[in-house]
Amino acid sequence: MDLSFLQPIYARPGPWASVYLDASRNTEDGAISFELRWRGQREQLEAAGAPAHTVRALERAVLGHSPRTGTYGIAAFAADGEVALLQYLPAPPRVDLAAYAPLPHAMPAVAGRGEEVAWLRVVADRTGASVDGVHSGSLARRAQIRGSESYPIRRVKPGGWAQSRFQREAVTVWKRNAGDSAAATAELAGTVGAEVVVVGGDPQARRMLVDQLPAYWRSRVVETDIGSRAPGGDRGHLDDITIQAVADIAERHTTDALDRYGVQQEAATGLTAVVDALQRAQVDTLLLVDDPSSTARLWIGPEPTQIATDADRLRQMAVADPVQVRADAALVRALAGTDADLVLVDPDEAPLDDGLGAVLRYVDASTSTVHQRP
Repeated sequence: MDLSFLQPIYARPGPWASVYLDASRNTEDGAISFELRWRGQREQLEAAGAPAHTVRALERAVLGHSPRTGTYGIAAFAADGEVALLQYLPAPPRVDLAAYAPLPHAMPAVAGRGEEVAWLRVVADRTGASVDGVHSGSLARRAQIRGSESYPIRRVKPGGWAQSRFQREAVTVWKRNAGDSAAATAELAGTVGAEVVVVGGDPQARRMLVDQLPAYWRSRVVETDIGSRAPGGDRGHLDDITIQAVADIAERHTTDALDRYGVQQEAATGLTAVVDALQRAQVDTLLLVDDPSSTARLWIGPEPTQIATDADRLRQMAVADPVQVRADAALVRALAGTDADLVLVDPDEAPLDDGLGAVLRYVDASTSTVHQRP
């Protein structure tokens, strides 16, 4: 999981007010219920000592966010009277919560966001294609791709002296249109960094489009006979296929990370070993069992790699005033600050001491003696 979306909340010092709310408004009194839920969390922030101007900034952002349909949640983070990030969550948080602490309480946002996969969906016919794209939780981008030629698109039935000429022209234009759509698909796929391209619609138009994609994108295509550019044309089933294709990629991310962890003899496991590796910016990918009930704490300094299990270790690193914070908040900041990835795993997926394991970027003498797994 790429944590770069958290950079805005680590680019400035705290303390931070964090709030998570069920923002669903799918009932008649949804808006009123949402405002009441916010008031409850506002009271918690005030009781925790959050400054009034920071709470007011959060209130403006929370109550003024653009509502969405269905069930969803929001997370917002503010410091010194300014909201640095408001994040939509695909599902409501487990519970509404608010926190005021030296670091943002970012782990619920990370867990709620989940493993995201950039994708495109293309529905092709003989006149062009509809291309949908989404990347890292952003709103879907939609572009209509149309053929630019005016020659006949539908093949004429057999018979007539001009039959072969019209059929050749129809196929040529069809191929041109597929080429236009393929070029647009490849461009948009590159823009969003798509990991999977779902292509549905007319079988022959679909095949022509896929055949004209660059090999790099052809290897990421999932084809389906379902799909129509007409209103209501099997959209629900196409959504199901897209969700499954994206889920398969997300599952592959987790499997790949677990495989890498399993074969790396000097992988870090356990809280102490992982923290030591984060101090050296050694962690490439952290495997974590998310436990919202955990009371584990770590010590931090101003920089992401200033993280330790005890304050004296930070003082040895020239940190004058170590601060104790939630362990998951410190871990997430260290990962984001060192461009490391995070993979959330179930407890039974890997033997992780303290629910933590790390695939390392490099090993050295201290790594092999301190972090070597049995």
